Amino acid sequence: MTLMTNWMTEVCETNGINIHYLRTGKAKPPLVLLHGLTGSGACWIPLARALEGEYDVVMPDARGHGNSSTPPDGYRYEDYASDVVGLIQGLGLAAPVLLGHSMGGMTAAVVASQLGSAIRGVILADPTFLSPQRQREVHGSDVVEQHRRLLSLDKQDVLAQARVRHAHRRPEVVELVTEARLKTRIGAFDVLTPPNPEYHQLVSTTYVPILLVIGDNGVVSLETAQELQKLNPRLRVERIQNAGHGIPYDQPEGFEAVVRSFRRSVVAS
Repeated sequence: MTLMTNWMTEVCETNGINIHYLRTGKAKPPLVLLHGLTGSGACWIPLARALEGEYDVVMPDARGHGNSSTPPDGYRYEDYASDVVGLIQGLGLAAPVLLGHSMGGMTAAVVASQLGSAIRGVILADPTFLSPQRQREVHGSDVVEQHRRLLSLDKQDVLAQARVRHAHRRPEVVELVTEARLKTRIGAFDVLTPPNPEYHQLVSTTYVPILLVIGDNGVVSLETAQELQKLNPRLRVERIQNAGHGIPYDQPEGFEAVVRSFRRSVVAS
C-alpha cells in the first residue's frame, strides 16, 4: 500500500466517537469518498491517487470499520450519515461532492437529502437500494457468520482466497479490500437490519445533481435506475460494462472517468 507522502491521516471527533480519515489535502475542491460494508477509507487509495491533482480527497473509515471508533451501538444508516455530516462540518468542507459505494452509497443518499445545497453533487456507485424483501433475505442470511469465521483465519489465507476469487482485480486493490474486511467489527453488520431508508423518497428529495453508477450484475438494475430517473430529472445514469457490485474495484479506469466527467459537469452547471 503506497500512500503519497503529503497525505494526512487524522481523526475527527463527532457524535461522541472518533472518525479516522485519509486526506490528500491542499486548496482544491473537496471530494468525500464513502466505502461499503467491510471496506475502509484506504480502499479508495488507487482512485484518490488518480484524482489528488484535481481534488482534496477525503476518505473516512465508517464507525466499526478501519481505524474509527467502535461504539456499542448506532450502526444504522442514520448513524453513518450523521457521522458524515459531522465530518463535513468538522473539517469545514465547502460544498463537497459525495461519492459512496454500496453501503456508502445509501449513506451518501441520506446525507444528500439532508444537506441540500450544502453539497455540490452526489455519486452513488451501486448503492444498497434493496427492496423490502431483499433486505429481509440479506438480513436472514449467514453473512455475519461468514464474517465471524473469516476473522478467525490467518490474513495470508484470506488474501490467497481473495486473489483467486477476484483474479481480474489489481493486486493492490485485493490487498486493500482484504485488510479492510479483517478490520471490520461484527457490530457494523447491524446496518443490514431492515428497514433501510426509503430510497425512492431519498432520490426525490435530493436537489443537487446525482450520478447513479451501475454495473452489469449489481444491486441496482437498469430498470430501477430508469425508474429513479423519472422521479428526479437531476439524476443521470452511467452503466459500466464488465463490472459487478464492486464497480470501483472491477473497472477502476472506467469508474474514474465517470467520476471526473460528473465532477466537471457539476462545476460547470
